[in-house]
Amino acid sequence: MKKKVLSLVLAAMMAVTVAGCGNSGAQTEGAAPAETAAENSTEAAEAADTAAGGKYIIATDTVFAPFEFTDAEGNFVGIDVDLINAIAEDQGFEIELQSLGFDAALLAVEAGQADGVIAGMSITEERKAKFDFSDPYYDADVTFAVAQGSDIASYDDLAGKKVAVKTGTNGADYAKSVQEQYGFEIVEFSDSPTMYQDVLAGNTVACFEDYPVMAYNIQQGAKLQIPDGVNAAGSSYGFAVGKGKNAELLSMFQAGLKNLKENGKYDEIIAKYTK
Repeated sequence: MKKKVLSLVLAAMMAVTVAGCGNSGAQTEGAAPAETAAENSTEAAEAADTAAGGKYIIATDTVFAPFEFTDAEGNFVGIDVDLINAIAEDQGFEIELQSLGFDAALLAVEAGQADGVIAGMSITEERKAKFDFSDPYYDADVTFAVAQGSDIASYDDLAGKKVAVKTGTNGADYAKSVQEQYGFEIVEFSDSPTMYQDVLAGNTVACFEDYPVMAYNIQQGAKLQIPDGVNAAGSSYGFAVGKGKNAELLSMFQAGLKNLKENGKYDEIIAKYTK
């Protein structure tokens, strides 16, 4: 009797083993193993977190002090840098800041390689066709500077001469708007330090720039001077995302900016770089 029971048990065990072997192919092709399912679950959670606004890539300029620049210790700092970090902290999201240069920063957002841009970017009607902007976070006048000791003292003195501008900036737009009126030639540069150096070398007689940027660089030792009475109405800077994209990010920037202005943090950041 015991032998008969043992035989039945062995037969049952063999049947389970065979059934398990037969299932292995179906399991590989169909249901995922427990480890794979866990990995998929983790990846899905990470994707959902990113989609929900957990982390964003923010593009910016490289050299546009006092808005973005590298300090003596090699840290990337400035009004825009501190502002976007403070807003991210206030609103509870993370950022990956990419210092690309102004033109490249805009192109990165247009191409979907970055989620937003903060780079001393003037809000213009032309740009509104490609970007959605926040409310202005800084208002800046335009000015021009000349080498120390220059006899250029007014717009009229620019007639027949070459002036320098940084491509895509508020200063460049303003210079182009009065170019015909004052009869000067424009030479474009991709960054401010190269533009300043061109003026100091005497290749161009003046350079147009937003006043806070020009004033900061002169304060830091640039051998330039701003003639009296040459400041002109400029435009406002805004944070931007691609047209019709990242509405949640734009909304969080707006809310964070409002909070920073109310709690005094905004004024602290501006004062840190302009006084």
